[in-house]
Amino acid sequence: MGHGGNVIDELVTDHREVEELFGKIEALAPGEKSRKVYADQATMELIRHSVAEEEHLYPAVREHLVNGNTMADREIEDHSKAEQLMKDLEGCEADDAEFGRIVGELMSEVRSHIAEEEQTLFPQLRVACSDKELNELGEKVRRAKKMAPTRPHPSAPDTPPANKLLAPGAGLVDRLRDAMSGRGKGD
Repeated sequence: MGHGGNVIDELVTDHREVEELFGKIEALAPGEKSRKVYADQATMELIRHSVAEEEHLYPAVREHLVNGNTMADREIEDHSKAEQLMKDLEGCEADDAEFGRIVGELMSEVRSHIAEEEQTLFPQLRVACSDKELNELGEKVRRAKKMAPTRPHPSAPDTPPANKLLAPGAGLVDRLRDAMSGRGKGD
């Protein structure tokens, strides 16, 4: 899928990619090893996406939308729930008894979050921000995703400025660990 454009287009593309990975997980029988590979890939994408939203999207939501603080706080709370599930999933293999339950709960949480963003937050943001602002946010989000962690860090800060300071370092460590372990790669 193509990335680029304004922040909404960028994030919706991310949503579709994660949904595609969820579909691959659901299409496989319980215990299939590939379910873990796809779950790791989904986690990597979701973490990068979440970090970028927390660094750039939610501050813009707070600034531009009437109920911005409430909306941003709710979205960050959703991220926290999903991140804890991803952390729990990190310790499971596809044939673990808990894997199916945790991945199912994660998919439900993420799908609910996506629906909320696409049906409520994004339309409001499109009205409240100029095309130039949305395009600049899209570029910031793409840059943030390149530097973002790829593993869940539930105790890390999720609001600026601390998240912007710590995420690149955690991201570097995560990408090194992923490269060394082959995490997210098929057999």
